[in-house]
Amino acid sequence: MKSTMMNVPLSLNHLLERAGTLFPSTEILSRRPDKGLVRHTFGEYYRRTRALASALQGLGLQKGDRVATLCWNHHAHLECYFGIPAAGGVMHTLNLRLSPDEIGWIAADAKDRFLVIDDVLLPLYRQMAHLHRFEKVIVFPFSGAPVPSEFTDYEALLAQGNPDTFRYAAHDEDDPVALCYTSGTTGRPKGVAYSHRSTILHTLVASLGDFWGLRGTDVVLPVTPMFHANSWGMPYGAVMMGVKLVFPGPHLHPDDLLDLITQEPPTLSLGVPTIWMSLIQAFDAAQDPASANHGRWKLPAGMRSLVGGAAVPESLIRAFDRHGIWILQGWGMTETSPVCTIAYPKSELRDAPMDERYRRAAMAGVPVPLVELRVRGDDGIDQPWDGESVGEMQVRGPFITGSYHEVPVTDDKFTPDGWLRTGDVASVDALGFVKISDRTKDLIKSGGEWISSVDLENALMAHPAVAEAAVIAIPDEKWSERPLACVVFKAGQTATPDDLNALLLSKHFAKWQLPERYEVIDAVPRTSTGKFWKLKLRERFPA
Repeated sequence: MKSTMMNVPLSLNHLLERAGTLFPSTEILSRRPDKGLVRHTFGEYYRRTRALASALQGLGLQKGDRVATLCWNHHAHLECYFGIPAAGGVMHTLNLRLSPDEIGWIAADAKDRFLVIDDVLLPLYRQMAHLHRFEKVIVFPFSGAPVPSEFTDYEALLAQGNPDTFRYAAHDEDDPVALCYTSGTTGRPKGVAYSHRSTILHTLVASLGDFWGLRGTDVVLPVTPMFHANSWGMPYGAVMMGVKLVFPGPHLHPDDLLDLITQEPPTLSLGVPTIWMSLIQAFDAAQDPASANHGRWKLPAGMRSLVGGAAVPESLIRAFDRHGIWILQGWGMTETSPVCTIAYPKSELRDAPMDERYRRAAMAGVPVPLVELRVRGDDGIDQPWDGESVGEMQVRGPFITGSYHEVPVTDDKFTPDGWLRTGDVASVDALGFVKISDRTKDLIKSGGEWISSVDLENALMAHPAVAEAAVIAIPDEKWSERPLACVVFKAGQTATPDDLNALLLSKHFAKWQLPERYEVIDAVPRTSTGKFWKLKLRERFPA
């Protein structure tokens, strides 16, 4: 017997057509460099995106050509998300937080043909231009200033395209649509190429009720940069569901975000823990009647906030819940499109005490549909889901990469039976909740016993005086390694090592697990994607 179903390829073009047909009046807001708001509708977005695709074909774009973007979050960047693949190209998001040398190396490695860039980022481009020659540099006049004559004006280019006569490039569902490079914390960044098929499946899964839970009535604020694993896939979900979008542009300071949230209240926001930690601190400080910002901001009660990119401390979840905002933690990697697990409240937790719900919410969560997950021990045996047995977390699925762009498959990244090695040390409990203990390279082995730096960090950040904490291993003659805690205190506050150790002991850490010493620092160094950059701390505190 054969299936009677139509064999219709999965395609991003369907999402674009759906948005233009069903949601023509839904708004897309973009915050400009001068903090003014530009408003478009999905109807306008649909025509502009098709015009971009038409114009790119007019420039000679061929199937599979890479078109890089170096942009903040705004409507033109969203046009690139769909316009470039509609023309047959592959959108390659460059990370503007990297150094010019790194950006140039990545663009050259990807063999990017064209570049779409915000005019406010041209100084950055000029610092890396000698490393890779783009055939054409297309400048989006984000600031409203005239585009320098040596570049192509984005708006003028769109005017050359014809949205009415444009025809989508022929494609297979396995053809690539987007390219994103890993953070490269353990070596050169590596490219991950997403297909029509993988992107559609990821979008459908991530949009489910217990995850993003996207509804047509939602107002979505994507603080997560659109170069960061494609903003966790949210641009695709937003277009599919026709939600109102509010793009923050380059204004990511807590005060600026709180102004925007107050002006255009979102129902769903996405960002990394660093952003939300500084935002809630600014908001809570403004509740003091003596504050210059008293009464300036309002948080939308009931807003959902998807937070990822780094471990979310339980203290942050509790802080937002006091204002009626629930933080939903997700885990993933560039290699996993990226949503892989979500800490949603399973039915078994419906009547659980709030302390238990908070504890679960601070875990990496449960694997999403279509993702298989295992924890493999050093002996090559899969660990039981008992919440205690640890090993390397490995995953596979239809939106998880099986290789890297023009890089040979190696055993340190992929298993012989086709699973992605995440490099994360984890356990899984009976309810399927994943608890990530550490990166394999960040575990501390003291006297033959393992100490989780992540557990120590999350516990320390629960202290009312601590803004951030990062824990690294330092060499020890007797114990091989011991933990060193780098602590950032909140403004005007402090705590002694004895105070911090007392907190850890109250949270059931053993005495031998306590940090060997504490160092007070001004800020924890971060990678371009907002994660703690422990390599820099190891260089600063070698012993």
